[in-house]
Amino acid sequence: MTPTATVPSPAAVTPPRAMVFDIGNVLVDWQPARVYEALIPDPAARAALFERVDFHNMNLAGDRNGDLAAEVEALAARHPEDAALIRAWRARWDEMFGPVLPGVEALFRATRALGLPVVALTNFAADTFLVAQRRFPILAEFDIEVVSGREGTIKPEPAIYEIVEARTGLAGPDLFFADDKPENIAAARARGWRGHVVDAVEGAEGLARAMRAAGLAV
Repeated sequence: MTPTATVPSPAAVTPPRAMVFDIGNVLVDWQPARVYEALIPDPAARAALFERVDFHNMNLAGDRNGDLAAEVEALAARHPEDAALIRAWRARWDEMFGPVLPGVEALFRATRALGLPVVALTNFAADTFLVAQRRFPILAEFDIEVVSGREGTIKPEPAIYEIVEARTGLAGPDLFFADDKPENIAAARARGWRGHVVDAVEGAEGLARAMRAAGLAV
């Protein structure tokens, strides 16, 4: 007779002691394409802009040093023929960011109701993070904020995870991390954290299942 494998019930799993949330495309929708689809309706012309202008590394530099506006201006100076389109990244940033994703907001609230601390671990420029908190009050409700633009280090670099551990006093499986980038979750798991990649298909439902499997009664 073949033995039947048993799956531990959530009650049998030691739950994490803190929940760590990324923000963009986890708690709040983040879609820069919205602005550029409006500015450049032709897909080929839009693709050509993104081919010649390195928006990704411009935004990442702002996430690291905290000043997205300065990075936008520096890139505009290097590409004067596209300066107006580059400056739209900051001038119309509000249109890229939002709304709050309702399913994950409910999980955030459920985590708070369990008495667990909630931690922000996000690649975010310091200037735009303040804008985001004013627009979406849930972003001011974290117990601990680890924002790359304030810390000078970004995910998935080890230093930013070390900051979370130092500020929470927790490590390894005591921390559960929700992020939309597989490489960021891989870096957390390499430190022994638990984690889940939030994707656009399963979204909050997939995260809820992962949290329950980790022993959180959400």
